[in-house]
Amino acid sequence: MKPLLAAASALWAGAVAAQGLPDADIYIIGELHDNPTHHEVQADLVGQIGPTSVVFEQLTDEQADRVAPDTPRDAGTLNTLLDWEDSGWPDIAMYAPIMGASDAVIVGAAGAPGDLSAYGLDEPLPPEQQAAREALQADAHCGKLPEDILPDFVARQRAIDAQFAARTIGALDRYGGPVVLITGNGHARKDWGVPAAIARVRQDLRVFTIVQGEAGHFPPGGDMVLGLDTPAVPNRPDPCDAFR
Repeated sequence: MKPLLAAASALWAGAVAAQGLPDADIYIIGELHDNPTHHEVQADLVGQIGPTSVVFEQLTDEQADRVAPDTPRDAGTLNTLLDWEDSGWPDIAMYAPIMGASDAVIVGAAGAPGDLSAYGLDEPLPPEQQAAREALQADAHCGKLPEDILPDFVARQRAIDAQFAARTIGALDRYGGPVVLITGNGHARKDWGVPAAIARVRQDLRVFTIVQGEAGHFPPGGDMVLGLDTPAVPNRPDPCDAFR
C-alpha cells in the first residue's frame, strides 16, 4: 500500500485517513473542472504516486509534445506554450501544479481518436444503461436537448471514454507504469467510463479510480471518493443560462 501524503490538504485528508492507494498500473483521478481544491488533490496524489506519465483530458497529443523534459512547468510558461487561454479550460494555474508535481512525461488524451474498433462502440448498451445515460445527458443540458438526439450524445461520450482509455494504455505501453489519467468525474466512473473501457481490452491491468465531490454531493463509481469537506466553487455560473 502507498500511504497518502502526510501533508495532504485538510479538506480531504480526514475523509481518507484510514485508506491508502493500492499498487496499480493506472490511476484515474477525477475532478470537477473548475474546483481548485480538486486540482490541489490531484497534484498531491501525482506527487505521491510518482508516475512515469500523466495523461490529460485537457491536452491533445500535439500540445503535450511541446512539454519537453526540461520545460519549466510553471503557469506562465505553460499558458503560452500550450495556448491555454484559447482552450476553454479553467485557469492554467489550477493545472500547472499537477504537471509540475513530478517529472513524468505529459501525454494528451484529446485529439484524433485513432482506431477504437476494439472498444465495441457499435454494440448497443443494455437498455437500462442506455436510458440512464440518456437521462444524464438530458440533465447535463438542462432538459433542452431534443429526445431524438440524446442517443448521439451518449455515443459521443462512449467514444471519448474509449479514446481516453486508448491514450492511457498507449502511455503505459510506451513508458511503463504507473500512469495517471487526469479527467472529469464522469469519465472516471468505473461502471461505464474509462475504467470499463480499459477493462474491455486489457483485463490484465490494475486500475484504481478516484472521484471527487463537493459540498456534500458525490459522483458515483470510484474506488475512492474524496471531497467530504470540499466547498463548492463560489459564484459558479448557472450552466442553464446558455439555454435561456
